[in-house]
Amino acid sequence: MSSEKVRVIVASAVFVSLSVGLVVGVGTGTLSGLGWDDISLLCPLGALAVMISTRTLIPRAVISLVAMVLVVLALGRAFCGWACPVPLLERVRGFFRSPKRRKALKDARRNVVLARAKREPGCAQGCPSSGSCAQKRAALDSRHFVLGGALLSTAVFGFPVFCLVCPVGLTFATVLTGWRLFAFGDVTWSVVLVPLLLVVEIVVLRKWCTRICPLAGLMNLVSRFSRTFRPVIDDNRCLETAEGKPCSRCALACDAGIDVRHPDFGERGLADCTHCRACLDACPTGALSMPLLAGRSVRTKASGGLEGKGPEKENG
Repeated sequence: MSSEKVRVIVASAVFVSLSVGLVVGVGTGTLSGLGWDDISLLCPLGALAVMISTRTLIPRAVISLVAMVLVVLALGRAFCGWACPVPLLERVRGFFRSPKRRKALKDARRNVVLARAKREPGCAQGCPSSGSCAQKRAALDSRHFVLGGALLSTAVFGFPVFCLVCPVGLTFATVLTGWRLFAFGDVTWSVVLVPLLLVVEIVVLRKWCTRICPLAGLMNLVSRFSRTFRPVIDDNRCLETAEGKPCSRCALACDAGIDVRHPDFGERGLADCTHCRACLDACPTGALSMPLLAGRSVRTKASGGLEGKGPEKENG
C-alpha cells in the first residue's frame, strides 16, 4: 500500500473518531483542543492567542506550547501530513477540477521542476560548485506574516480572531452543526455560515497549507531545528548524480513544495517536510530514505567524488 493511501486512512480515522466523540459527547475534544476531561491540550496557536488576549500566563496554554515544541522537534511537521483534515478537504476539491485543468497544472509544475533539474545537474544541498545554489531562501515567508497578523489582531480585539476562520476548527464545527440540525432540528445561521466559510476557504485559498496557514508558520519556527526523519538522498543511486539524468520525481511528488535534490530552489525548505513519504514512493531507484537522525547533508557528486559531507545546513 502506498504512503499516500496510508496517510488518507490515518487522517480519515483521526477525523472520524474525533467527530464521533464530538457528536456523542465522549469528551475527547477536537484537533483544536485534544484530550480527556482535565487532561487536555490546546491548539498551540490558539493557546498563544488566548494568553495574548487575556494577557495572562495560563498553565494549560503554556503546557500546550511546550508539548508542541517537543513534538515538532521529534517529528517535524508530521501533523500536517498525517492528521490535519485540510489536506483531505483539498483532495475532495480536486475531484471537482476538470481533467483538462488538472493536467495543465500538473504539466506546468513538471516543466518548472524539470527545467531546474536540467539547469543544475548533480546540484545538492550545500553544493559549492553551483552558483545558483548560493541563493538563500528568506527566513520568513507569507505564513509567518499571517501568523503575525493573527496574533496582532488578537491583541487589538481582545479575542482569538483567527480561531473564527481556522479551517481545522470550521471542519469540526460543520460536523457539529450538521449533527444538531438532523438530530435536534437546531436551525441557526451557523448551519449555513460555517460550512459556507469552510468551502470558500478551501476553494478560494488554494495554497492554504504552503502560503497562508499560520499554524504551519508557527511550527516552521520550531521544525527548522529538528533533524529527525528528514529525507536523505543516496547519490550512488540517484539518477541525477549517478547517471546525470534530470529526474526530480521527488520534487513533483511533494505537496509541501520541497525539492529534496535542489533544496534551495523549492518553494519550501526541508524544515517544512511533513514526513508524508511521497518522495520515497516516487523515487524510481529507491535513493531516498528518512533516517531517524539525518546528521549529514544531502551529498553531491563533484569532480569525480562525493563531496558536501558535514553538518546539515538549514534552508527553511
